[in-house]
Amino acid sequence: MFSKINILPRWIIFSIDLFISISSLLLAYFIKSNFDINDLNFEELNRNLFILTLINSLVFFNVKTYAGIVRYTSSQDSFRILFAIIISNGFLFLANLYLLGFYNTQLMPTMILVINGLCSFLLLITYRILVKYFFMYIKNLKIDKRKVIIYGAGETGITTKRTLDHDSDVNMNVIAFVDDDERKTGKVVDSVKIFHSSDLIKIIEAERVHDLVLATPNLPTELKNKIVDICLDHGVKVLNVPPLSNWVNGHFKATQIQNINIEDLLERQAIQIDEKSIEAQIHGTRVLVTGAAGSIGREIVHQLVKYKPQLIILSDVAESALHELQLELHDLNTENNFTVFIGDVRNYERMKILFDTFKPHFVYHAAAYKHVPMMENNPSEAIRTNVLGTKVIADLSVKFLVRKFVMVSTDKAVNPTNVMGASKRIAEIYVQSLYESFEKNDVIYENGLSHLNHSAKAKTKFITTRFGNVLGSNGSVIPRFKAQIQKGGPITVTHSEITRFFMTIPEACRLVLEAGAMGKGGEIFIFDMGKSVKIVELAKKMIKLSGLVPEQDIAIEFTGLRPGEKLYEELLNDLENTIPTHHTKIMIAKVRDYCFNEVSKDIDKLIQLANLYEDVAVVRKMKNIVPEYKSNNSVYEELDRKLVTLN
Repeated sequence: MFSKINILPRWIIFSIDLFISISSLLLAYFIKSNFDINDLNFEELNRNLFILTLINSLVFFNVKTYAGIVRYTSSQDSFRILFAIIISNGFLFLANLYLLGFYNTQLMPTMILVINGLCSFLLLITYRILVKYFFMYIKNLKIDKRKVIIYGAGETGITTKRTLDHDSDVNMNVIAFVDDDERKTGKVVDSVKIFHSSDLIKIIEAERVHDLVLATPNLPTELKNKIVDICLDHGVKVLNVPPLSNWVNGHFKATQIQNINIEDLLERQAIQIDEKSIEAQIHGTRVLVTGAAGSIGREIVHQLVKYKPQLIILSDVAESALHELQLELHDLNTENNFTVFIGDVRNYERMKILFDTFKPHFVYHAAAYKHVPMMENNPSEAIRTNVLGTKVIADLSVKFLVRKFVMVSTDKAVNPTNVMGASKRIAEIYVQSLYESFEKNDVIYENGLSHLNHSAKAKTKFITTRFGNVLGSNGSVIPRFKAQIQKGGPITVTHSEITRFFMTIPEACRLVLEAGAMGKGGEIFIFDMGKSVKIVELAKKMIKLSGLVPEQDIAIEFTGLRPGEKLYEELLNDLENTIPTHHTKIMIAKVRDYCFNEVSKDIDKLIQLANLYEDVAVVRKMKNIVPEYKSNNSVYEELDRKLVTLN
């Protein structure tokens, strides 16, 4: 309530200052007379009160002692008041000297001037400080503060508590610590008791808690979700302490404590990769990353930097995004071991110049079109980029003796229901069959491979990685939901039952690097994606994390499946199984073999159709190459019905 008191007008502050200056002069006369009213010269007192009021009015107005906000009094205000007192009392002192020198009289005794100056300064400063501390006291009262629980009574939790206490701009009162360590239960830190995590619901209900701050580093995601669900069910806002790496010189400010993000609740235990093996391969080599300006390509580049390759070639057609990445690397990478190459992966001659100039040892192929509805409406472009682009880079990798070619694929390539997924599956088939044909030494060298010696055996190892949706990537549902919440809704979800697998961008890129290190050639690596997430539940949780109520503050609308979209994503099709690797989270998909000569002829025909932009013929050919490709919610479902009729 006190926080809503308006700032007083300046004329009131000016009047209070004058009143205090008058009071200080009266006090000076009383002190000089030992508080005996009979010793006062009222004629002199009245005259000097008038003169002092007149002088102080002019001085206070010009020095602007009234300009500051009293509740925020600072040292600058104190100096301003001291300056005003010195001027006014100095003027009276000079007047005394003049009158004594020429008329042997004075306005007031020097003792009165000294006492008045001291009292004026003391009273003017004291009342300001009292007002300031009054507001600080009111602000710090428990009745006006948000009640906060800190989850974690370790060093981070204690530091968080002290930061909140010492920041006058934070309206929070820490009422309890909660910790999983039973040895800490019942103990007290800075007058705040530590409770066991099993008492969390009891404390929230008993104390009517407003906020909970997560201050436990590396809290398991499952436990984090459980805590957040409890808080959301009880209307408690969940905040998060930044990781230690974001602290400045080991300290952080209360302003860095932010709302917990949905990404924090979807991430899983970080995948551990064989750093030494990756470094042994990458260190001192030349690495090409296609699609380097995209969300996956960009993160691959950032992770590659720490392994100190001789050169990273950043290839993309997106000029602005590539420029931004270049600036980022200039700021972060002091070795300056990268170069930018603008070019389209579909352009064989342009890419040939890239390979001929830099002769990369490793290729990470992340360039692709990936937006499902857009590719459904533009199948020829999907083929030209996702299939032709992959073929160009794969063929050139063989020609220039690249050691390993790592392709970034998608879970939508499994039992595809859309053009995008089917195009990625065809790209997978091409690189797999190309590698297998080299291993068998039975390739008929045609088209892009005609430059090779017929007796040559490929040295390039082709490896594919498959994973689901990536949090924060271009086209991810989460940024869209956030934007819709900020606009006040509604949130649009395609179907009430739709589910998706999720992983973070860094996690996905660690998988790509691990695959490049462990791959022997011809494998499709898949990742243990954990549990799939129901998108409507994801939307509801995001609304709650924003402090709002689903269907009350923000509506959720179901718009129907988009063209080519399916309810559930898969990582393996029905004819595939998996082979374990040394890493529990990474498996190898056992897929059926293809004859490269047949695949090559089919893909050449597919590319010819795409170059003519014969969209229906393109999709028909795709279905011929990938029989499990069945369109869903698409105009191309008619082709499936015709195929059934023919069979």
